Amino acid sequence: MVKLLNSHSLLNCMNAFTNDRMASMETGIIVKGINNIFTVKTPEGLTRLCRIKGKQLESIKGEYNALAVGDRVLYSPVGEKEGMITERLERRNSFVRYNSKTQSNQTVVANVDLIICVCSVDSPPFRPRFVDRVLACTQGSEVMIVLNKCDIDITEDDYKRYKLYGKLGYRCMPVSAQTGESLDKLRKLIKGKTVAFVGQSGVGKSSLINILLGTDQRVGDINQKYNTGNHTTNHAIMLEGPDYTIIDTPGVREFVPPQDDPANIAHAFPEFTEPAERCQYTGCLHIDEPGCAVKALVESGKIDGDRYESYLRIVETMRSKDPIWKRPCTSEQ
Repeated sequence: MVKLLNSHSLLNCMNAFTNDRMASMETGIIVKGINNIFTVKTPEGLTRLCRIKGKQLESIKGEYNALAVGDRVLYSPVGEKEGMITERLERRNSFVRYNSKTQSNQTVVANVDLIICVCSVDSPPFRPRFVDRVLACTQGSEVMIVLNKCDIDITEDDYKRYKLYGKLGYRCMPVSAQTGESLDKLRKLIKGKTVAFVGQSGVGKSSLINILLGTDQRVGDINQKYNTGNHTTNHAIMLEGPDYTIIDTPGVREFVPPQDDPANIAHAFPEFTEPAERCQYTGCLHIDEPGCAVKALVESGKIDGDRYESYLRIVETMRSKDPIWKRPCTSEQ
């Protein structure tokens, strides 16, 4: 005769199964991922080459990539040097862009202490709207703006726009990979942290990382015709330094913010926060709504007009993608 388990016994069995499963699992951090093969670093400092168990992680839906450099994962060891990833642990933060080719959001890095947006004075020139998009792609992490090639004279307009970020509360630091200016200060600031370097091709991101780590990664030349950089890093990779960990990310010419409700873009524009509370309509996007306090401050010159124009372009980019949140709901009749 089969004896049925009561609810208490069933719960004990389920807990025992979960504990046995967890006991066979180990934790690690993804330090590199290429073609769905992930290098996972263990707490002991060793590495394993791991794949995702099954075609995809069951709990991850609607993303271009379930895993990114910096993700903490559970994996089941296979032999001495390999493993199968079974679960992605909860993220503290992430840097997410929209992948136009696959029409889905792509996480570049996760679980960092700081995003460092590297810009340059020239070759390529300082592009504040690129910085604005980096801020819009950052979800939950602090951002610092590093202006490389500060040994080159900067235009008055660019300097004014660069200084504006400091007034808005962002940490800004001019440096020079060529002369070494302020690099000791940068080393002290990132000591004990995991930081991700993002930036356009040609701004000197790899040069800065080489100096900070004492490595010799490839450095790209400048495209003289368009005054833009050529790509060198083609995938994100976590690199260990003497007192800090650096994640190098591929250089790009432009970031498209992730597909999301445009109202969430406001986190990248802190100057909107206080006046937005006085807008006539809840959820005001500060575009053409009546009674918009943000637009009123733009018109009076109290909010920078170029920053506002940058905001409008980001929102328009999101609207043009026809994301899921924008589509009408349907139901069975």
